Amino acid sequence: MRDYDSAVTSFDYLQLAAQDLHGKLNALNACIECCDRHAHGNAVALYCETRDGRATRYTFSELQAYAARFGNFLREQGVKPGDRVAGLMPRTVELLIAILGTWRIGAVYQPLFTAFGPKAIEQRLGCSGTRWIVTDAHNRPKLDDIPDCPRILVTGGHARLSSDYDFWSMLERQPAECPPEMLDADAPFLLMCTSGTTGPAKPLEVPLRAILAFKGYMRDAIDLREDDRFWNLADPGWAYGLYYAVTGPLACGHATLFYDGPFTVDSTCQIIAKYAISNLAGSPTAYRLLIAAGAEFASAVRGHLRAVSSAGEPLNPQVIRWFAEQLGVVIHDHYGQTEIGMVLCNHHGLRHPIREGSAGYAVPGYRIVVLDEAARELPKGRPGVLAVDREHSPLCWFNGYFEMPTKAFVGRYYLSGDIVEFNDDGSISFVGRNDDVITTSGYRVGPFDVESALIEHPAVVEAAVIGKPDPQRTELIKAFVVLNTQYPPGAELAETLRLHVRERLAAHAYPREIEFVEQLPKTPSGKLQRFILRNQEIAKQQALDA
Repeated sequence: MRDYDSAVTSFDYLQLAAQDLHGKLNALNACIECCDRHAHGNAVALYCETRDGRATRYTFSELQAYAARFGNFLREQGVKPGDRVAGLMPRTVELLIAILGTWRIGAVYQPLFTAFGPKAIEQRLGCSGTRWIVTDAHNRPKLDDIPDCPRILVTGGHARLSSDYDFWSMLERQPAECPPEMLDADAPFLLMCTSGTTGPAKPLEVPLRAILAFKGYMRDAIDLREDDRFWNLADPGWAYGLYYAVTGPLACGHATLFYDGPFTVDSTCQIIAKYAISNLAGSPTAYRLLIAAGAEFASAVRGHLRAVSSAGEPLNPQVIRWFAEQLGVVIHDHYGQTEIGMVLCNHHGLRHPIREGSAGYAVPGYRIVVLDEAARELPKGRPGVLAVDREHSPLCWFNGYFEMPTKAFVGRYYLSGDIVEFNDDGSISFVGRNDDVITTSGYRVGPFDVESALIEHPAVVEAAVIGKPDPQRTELIKAFVVLNTQYPPGAELAETLRLHVRERLAAHAYPREIEFVEQLPKTPSGKLQRFILRNQEIAKQQALDA
């Protein structure tokens, strides 16, 4: 294991590029980086598990041939470098073939999450100019009413319309040799849309040089080792899944795993045991649901896991302690965004102090700072906006949103919109989204701290905390709580939870109102949407005032 300070001070972008990329910075291809260069012998690239337990595996060599056939079909149809090809598919081998084949000819892959309805799909297609969509028979009907829908390939079933193309029949007709299109490092290979945590999704292009950053994260933060069995629970329809369940591990020459089924405790336990998963990545939401299963989850996976990583939203300290006490496993919190990838981590592969509840330290290749409202860098202990110093972050690849203005740049800084602060040891702790931070009786309170305190109580499975407008206090703290089924909701339990938080935080930081709910509003990728709860409270108040 390398020392963190040494990794940062010895970081050399050009040297890293020479070591980590097959081609030169002006002659790259994502399919070569993530497939061809590892296509020797019988090296496995993909393990596939269906919801009914059927298992298959595919080598890099097999995927290289499939990707070539898919690329030849696209070229035959007039798809050129820079054109968009979208995937609306579950986690199957066809999905990976479509991604790699798109990259092979220099085209740009756009993910579409399978839980999206027609309106969400239409919005994302409308901002990208996509020419083709690859989908399956189950998701195909969602495209029927989309105006000017791109041309369609269908997998896993018969074509719905005469204008559709059948995926496997198409592949069989194509040769298994397809010269790759070599591109400049700044050429895009992904077209992403943000997750819409605070508003409408925004499109952005990911350039080929981002592969360097993805590999660095897999090496230093995930600590992906040659003998690991790796599983990232995130769906490739979203950034964390596409960046770090597909691009990152494959670029490292490491196998990844697709499970084509819904998330459940049973399926997660079975796959960890069946594939001897030693390195696991996922979201806090998934981990909280696993922890709620208690002994069932612990007994099923104990002894398998070596390292566990969490991303998507802050990891509650209670989850960290549970993994340590029940499984003897270290789970680390990682922070990132669709726009910049993962930039702040408690690294499994680097030695540095670990502060419980912090998001960790800047990933080597990035300089992370905390800014005040005038874009001045703040010292330790002063909350402000987390920002990336782009001039001193050689791995930072984000240059703005696609065909729309970018308000997140101030001078050389990219502003994340998240409120954080430096700790005495140099780590950074998350406070909340800029518009999520609560001002109550002159105090600023981060919702994450209150949510973490609530989750420590055995009755609470999940919690979301907002500031509710209040004429006396500016805002009062209100919590929405999902309960463990063993605890009935009621006024007595609400008071117990209020006192529980007050004892752990401060007299001004406990929720004065608690509402028990069956579920919390989230993006399809699982991130809390506190703004929906705030808007609901504002609407209620306006109705009362009227």
